[in-house]
Amino acid sequence: MSRRPLIAANWKMHGTLESVQAYLETLVRRVPVAGPEVVLCPPFTLLPAAVMIASGSEVAIGAQNCHWEDKGAFTGEVAPTMLADLGIHWVIVGHSERRQYFGESDQTAAARAQAAQRAGLEVIFCLGETLEQREAGETMAVLERQSAVLAGLDPSHLAIAYEPVWAIGTGRTATTMQAQEAHAALRRRLAGLFGTEAAAALRILYGGSVKPDNAAVQLAQPDVDGALVGGASLDLEGFCAIIHAAPGGRRGAEE
Repeated sequence: MSRRPLIAANWKMHGTLESVQAYLETLVRRVPVAGPEVVLCPPFTLLPAAVMIASGSEVAIGAQNCHWEDKGAFTGEVAPTMLADLGIHWVIVGHSERRQYFGESDQTAAARAQAAQRAGLEVIFCLGETLEQREAGETMAVLERQSAVLAGLDPSHLAIAYEPVWAIGTGRTATTMQAQEAHAALRRRLAGLFGTEAAAALRILYGGSVKPDNAAVQLAQPDVDGALVGGASLDLEGFCAIIHAAPGGRRGAEE
């Protein structure tokens, strides 16, 4: 089954109004027509400006997190309904940094994802193993455990991001064999959760120190359907190079 590649930029805690404006005004002109689906996820403070600039373009705007309730006494949190009201289309859930630094669990990540889908948002659900878990031969067991909570989600509004934690921000990247092995195992797991047809249609992104010089070989793997790009997405030229590395990435692009 042909799956349209999805290339998502996670800016994390970077960016200013000036930088997102300059970045997006150029990016919207360079994203290929009918090429990969492109999503930009800047910090919450930049979302209104990003939505306005990207309106009517091939670039969708996403958030980096959301709460599992639509409203309530949750100081500092943002509800998925608020994001939808703003014109946001995507949200990242369960990122390894949320798990590592802010106590995110499989269960709370799933609750956020379910709330996001109820609000009409598309979800990028992150999972992946630590270095210690990989070296102990626990990668597949970790992926099976983390993916178990996906059963309550709608697979037609879901993308999975496999992010080996040991390769995020470290400069290390999973080999093509490691990435493909994990992605193929996840697709088999998803077939058990959602059925073969739904799993075949669901996109699984790679997210571990994706850069212009390694994107093409990763994106060429049969079960790698795109990338969740962190630090490299802050550089416009680098991010465009990753977009162009995806199948169909140069179709209609402005060079």
